[in-house]
Amino acid sequence: MTNTQLELKDVAVNVVAGHEVKTLLSNINLKLDQGDFATVIGTNGAGKSTMFNAIAGDLEITHGTIHIAGQRVDRESPEKRARLIARVFQDPKMGTAPRMTVAENLALASHRGERLGLKSRALRAQMARFKAITALAPNGLDEALNKPTEELSGGQRQALSLLMATMRNPELLMLDEHTAALDPHTSQAVMELTQRIVAENHLTCLMVTHQMDDALNYGNRLIVVDAGHIVADYSGDEKQQLSRADLLQYFA
Repeated sequence: MTNTQLELKDVAVNVVAGHEVKTLLSNINLKLDQGDFATVIGTNGAGKSTMFNAIAGDLEITHGTIHIAGQRVDRESPEKRARLIARVFQDPKMGTAPRMTVAENLALASHRGERLGLKSRALRAQMARFKAITALAPNGLDEALNKPTEELSGGQRQALSLLMATMRNPELLMLDEHTAALDPHTSQAVMELTQRIVAENHLTCLMVTHQMDDALNYGNRLIVVDAGHIVADYSGDEKQQLSRADLLQYFA
């Protein structure tokens, strides 16, 4: 029996634009099971970011329901949903506190979803653990534990954001074009780290990307969004047989 981690049922998002009502999402139905890694593609304005923001609670849905790990969340605040969701954004600066060191950022992430009180950070006692975690990244992050995050490279900072987001095994990991701001070599390194973390921790992941190769090479599902609808959902052998040409037809 499968364990459904994410379910969107008949989700719609309408917004008022002037004197008209504009539909951004229309009757979205989507299920992700435990361990699913789904890549999401579509043209600009197709509804990818709208769907992400609706799931995270940054955008109120007009109709439908959203469940994460069996809990209905569409009536919950973004803060309450953050106990279930971890998100990495396109901008490497968005996931970290710039003046705090790498170790301090990791210490903060280790308490994600908890009510923070006035207690010692006990950084020294956690340094060995943090060094082991950052050693997963292939860019020397484990040698920069005492460095302010604002001094890191973009690739190091995005790797740190990813490690922070997954420290506590979220019920849903959402990656919002998290390699788009990186050069090709660094992007590949971050994607390989992403694949390793998702696979080893059996995380459920939804990843928006504009990189066709990444959409093809990573994950067990590939979802195409167009004009506020899910127009294709490939998995298994069907996904394995897809080519760049197959995907580019959706951008014609």
